[in-house]
Amino acid sequence: MNLKDTNTITSDSRFSNRALLILEDGEVYVGRAFGAVGTTIGEIVFSTGMTGYQETLTDPSYARQIVVQTFPHIGNTGVNDQDGESDRIWVAGYVVREPSPNVSNWRARGSLHDQLVDQGIVGISHIDTRRLVRHLRSAGVMRAGIFSGPDPMLNDGGGPRTMQELLDQVRSAPKMSGSHLTGEVSTHRSYIVEPVGDRQTKEPVCTVAAVDLGIKSMTPHRLAERGCRVHVLPVDTTIEQIKALRPDGVFFSNGPGDPSTADEEVSLLRQVLDAGLPFFGICLGNQLLGRALGFETYKLKFGHRGINQPVMDLSTGKVEITAHNHGFAVKAPKGDPVPSPYGEGRYGRVRVSHVDLNDGVVEGLECLDIPAFSVQYHPEAAAGPHDASYLFDRFVTLMQDAREGKAHA
Repeated sequence: MNLKDTNTITSDSRFSNRALLILEDGEVYVGRAFGAVGTTIGEIVFSTGMTGYQETLTDPSYARQIVVQTFPHIGNTGVNDQDGESDRIWVAGYVVREPSPNVSNWRARGSLHDQLVDQGIVGISHIDTRRLVRHLRSAGVMRAGIFSGPDPMLNDGGGPRTMQELLDQVRSAPKMSGSHLTGEVSTHRSYIVEPVGDRQTKEPVCTVAAVDLGIKSMTPHRLAERGCRVHVLPVDTTIEQIKALRPDGVFFSNGPGDPSTADEEVSLLRQVLDAGLPFFGICLGNQLLGRALGFETYKLKFGHRGINQPVMDLSTGKVEITAHNHGFAVKAPKGDPVPSPYGEGRYGRVRVSHVDLNDGVVEGLECLDIPAFSVQYHPEAAAGPHDASYLFDRFVTLMQDAREGKAHA
């Protein structure tokens, strides 16, 4: 319903489990509290994944975002100690159609509802998520608020609030455009992920300096599976600190926020490229490579979020089904390679390497004269699919070739 149609929503103690979802354009949804009760405000986005809700919730790229699950039934496998992509839930709020009343999985250590409560994540359930997502696809993502508690229409002092007051609170929240959030999600201390599996007793194949912009735990693990020693570094790491590690390559991770605000991260990346270090970036790392090369970034209408996005590798014509979580993209010309705009071609020729088949969005960049490439999506894909895992092998090969003095081609 719209704000003007909400005059029948009044304070009533019989609705102690009620929750309200209010969009900044005045759309209102009435449902039940799910997880913690209280108030939360953020940019509302939707994820089309049918599985992997625990990975979604713990992805730092969702910081300050309220996530809507398009799949209607969420929570049946509970939560466990293995599937988290970080040590906490990062979403600002959670919206589902129907939470599972039961947990049925041999790995489960608790219910989704209880974990949301334990970590103070405010959610709402039993609303028409199909209608909500169709609205967001049409109107675009926007700010929203979830209000729940003994009575969501009461303020902290116990007095009544109007719907307009709640809407004003939503509209006063900062927009995602212009937000610089990497410092909020990055590690404060560096740590090392050693090779795993049959590689763990051998010398590392390569040493990687991974700058944490909101890194997911599966990413360094995928490199460790390939025999890499990964130094995960804070976002404020300097080029001197990176060089001191004598890395074979540098990795920039995914992360939240508007890439146009990440000037210091772009400056660091240009120093990496100037040093001739092989580079691989994903998600925000792709957008920062685009900026470092001189391209612009822009905000998508509703973004790509889920694990079922078709992407074409333009060099092979192969189509991959891929995992995504991004609301911004790089604006770069498709087709023939072009000189990098920054510094009058300072970084040589660049080509768009991957595109999204749903809407043509640039999904990858490849430098042809220096050892650097990136993709907009998530090849680590803890929740699947694994079509893009070859990109980690490509990075390892790039690092080995550079170490052996092979010319980049």
